Amino acid sequence: MIKTAILTMSDKGFRGERVDGTGPAIRSELEGKGFVISFYKMISDEKEEIEKELIYLCDKLKVDLILTNGGTGFSHRDVTPEATQNVIEKYVPGIGEVMRMKSLQITPNSMLSRSIAGIRKKTLIINLPGSPKGAVENLQFIISAIPHGIAILRGEASECAKS
Repeated sequence: MIKTAILTMSDKGFRGERVDGTGPAIRSELEGKGFVISFYKMISDEKEEIEKELIYLCDKLKVDLILTNGGTGFSHRDVTPEATQNVIEKYVPGIGEVMRMKSLQITPNSMLSRSIAGIRKKTLIINLPGSPKGAVENLQFIISAIPHGIAILRGEASECAKS
């Protein structure tokens, strides 16, 4: 069981001007695959608020995995990668690289994604795109490696073990 939090960044959603389709799409993709959604929240695109929420989820709730969505583009308000960078202790470049590489086979715009991934304490944080389609596709590209990464963070698997 992987204790998972979904954090949606959307100014319009936070103000009630848009319904979040991405958080539920991520939840649906994870159901039945050993992931338990223990937290879901939609917040505005404020860097300090994102940082505060990520720290709370890692340090207080001690979730295994945080999947953020939204705020990874070029807009002035897109600050999710910067907030993530400010709270992680270890950067995990391969996750973002794989998501961009695989997405590039679907759309050339994927090279504009600024999604990152990293570790804070024993929590893996992954930034997904804000669109339901993009978030689910990117999650599908990386989901097979996540349980092994979580097992290593928990101290349940050797770092040299292959799965």
